[in-house]
Amino acid sequence: MTVVLTKGVDRERVEEARPRSPLRHRLSKLDTKVSPYLFVAPFFVLFGAIGLFPLLYTAYVSLFDWELGADEHTFVGLGNYSTLLSDNQFWNALFNTFSIFVLSSGPQIVVAVLLAALLNANLRARTAWRMGVLLPYVASLVALTIIFGNLFGPQYGLVNEVLTAIGVPAIDWQADTFGSHIAIASMVNWRWTGYNALIVLAAMQAIPREVDEAARVDGAGPIRRFVSITLPMLRPTIIFVVVTSTIGGLQIFTEPKLFDQSGGSGGGAEHQYQTVVLYLYQSAFQGLELGYSSAIAWALFLVVIAIAGINFLLTRRLAGTGDGK
Repeated sequence: MTVVLTKGVDRERVEEARPRSPLRHRLSKLDTKVSPYLFVAPFFVLFGAIGLFPLLYTAYVSLFDWELGADEHTFVGLGNYSTLLSDNQFWNALFNTFSIFVLSSGPQIVVAVLLAALLNANLRARTAWRMGVLLPYVASLVALTIIFGNLFGPQYGLVNEVLTAIGVPAIDWQADTFGSHIAIASMVNWRWTGYNALIVLAAMQAIPREVDEAARVDGAGPIRRFVSITLPMLRPTIIFVVVTSTIGGLQIFTEPKLFDQSGGSGGGAEHQYQTVVLYLYQSAFQGLELGYSSAIAWALFLVVIAIAGINFLLTRRLAGTGDGK
């Protein structure tokens, strides 16, 4: 047996010692260098076709007085952007967008982390509970919006019935600015909280059990372990959730559009809950001003990038402070 193994080892050494042909050596080096790029190339091809090209073309259109159906398009340079800066309806839409974003994303992330902690506990039928929190995300967004529109109905809505039962005056949720923002934010929270909770739960289950058990042996209680161990180790995931929630929250469209009983894109009679994307839609497909709507799209793109970057830097700075850096 020893002889056979020795012969096998010697044979492998002989094979390794044989000089490779120059062509085979070049092909091997080429494969090592080129193959990784070929594997990731399909993503960049698709991104360039359906992501980068429309983005750049929108920037090009925003430099023209581009009306839908017109044969000629007048070059106006940054004229659309200067008009946008003095457009009160745009600033109102931007305020509504930020208001709904703050009312939805903040509570949503807090509740998602707490919900993930509950789902990580020793519950009976844990799989059923975890599937249950994902049902609002799986359900049809149009159906959920219609249901919430009825819940927040000004006359026969269930929310107003509960408020009047406890002595609080009924609220006209569609007409009131702050009330409409709360109603729309509640739709967003209902749909996305469970989704974010499962993302946090996945990161929570990746935490080594030895760390938690060591803290338990040292006498740390559940709240102390959650605050001092679990949350610091969840910071990368929380940063990811914050950034994605920021991007999605600033691009909100379906909820405020369907919240309008007429189904229009005005966001109420006085544009009290018209978001930037709703205003973009109104300018492009009702006003037929593609150049101006493209300027709105690029302005929103820059705002999203700026806010997402600020959120990333703040959460990263807080994480570094918590780590004692």
